[in-house]
Amino acid sequence: MRQIVLDTETTGLETSQDHRIIEIGCVEMINRKLTGRHYHQYINPQRKVDEGAMEVHGITDQFLEDKPTYDAIAEEFMAFIKGAELVIHNAPFDISFLNHEASKLPGRTKPIESGCKVIDTLALARQKHPGQKNNLDALCKRYGVDNSQRDLHGALLDAEILADVYLLMTGGQVNLNISDQSASDSGEINQASNIRRLPEGRPALRVITANEDELASHQKKLDAIKASSGECVVQNLGE
Repeated sequence: MRQIVLDTETTGLETSQDHRIIEIGCVEMINRKLTGRHYHQYINPQRKVDEGAMEVHGITDQFLEDKPTYDAIAEEFMAFIKGAELVIHNAPFDISFLNHEASKLPGRTKPIESGCKVIDTLALARQKHPGQKNNLDALCKRYGVDNSQRDLHGALLDAEILADVYLLMTGGQVNLNISDQSASDSGEINQASNIRRLPEGRPALRVITANEDELASHQKKLDAIKASSGECVVQNLGE
C-alpha cells in the first residue's frame, strides 16, 4: 500500500478569504516504510501572507516572490500523490486548501479526495487519547518522536515528523482475523503470528500471603470505615 504523508503551509486560515497555499511537503511510505522519496515545493500565492500566519511558519512575502505559482506545479504534485492514501494531521484544513487551489485551475477539476483516500491523524489521535492535547507537538512528546528542530512550522519537516507519529500511533493490531497469519497487502503482519507463548514447564508464580499483623491492621481499617459510614462493602461481601 502506498501512502503519502502530507502537510501544507498557507497565507492564512480561511479559503473563504482567498488564502492560498505557499508550501507543500510530502513523504512517501510503501507498506508502512518510508522510501526516502519526497515532494517539496514553495509556491508564490500571488497575495500577501497574513502576519499571524508568518509568525507560525516564518515564510515571508519576499521569500515567495520568485517561486512558481500553483498552476505551474499542480501537474507534478498531483502525479506524486496520484492513487495514494493521504495521511494528514487535521486533514479538512489541508484538503480544503488543496481543493481551493484546484478550483482555480482551468477545466473541470474533481475534489482531491475523489481520487485519494484520506486519513486524518488528528481524528485518530482524538479517538485514542480523548480529552488530551493532540496537536503534533503533543503527539511527539507522547510517542517519543524528536521534534527539537521544529522551532517554526515547515511543511516537509512536519510531514516527516507526522510519518513517525502515525506509524507509532497505528503500530498495534490491524487485522482482527486471528485465523489469518499471513502478511496483509499493506505489509502489516497479523498480530496472531507474533504471540509469544510462555514455556509449559515455567515455575509457578509465588503467592505472598498477609501475616497476622497485616490481617489485624486490615481488619482495624475495615472496622473504622464501618464505624464512620455505618457500612463497609468489603465486610458485607464476606457475610
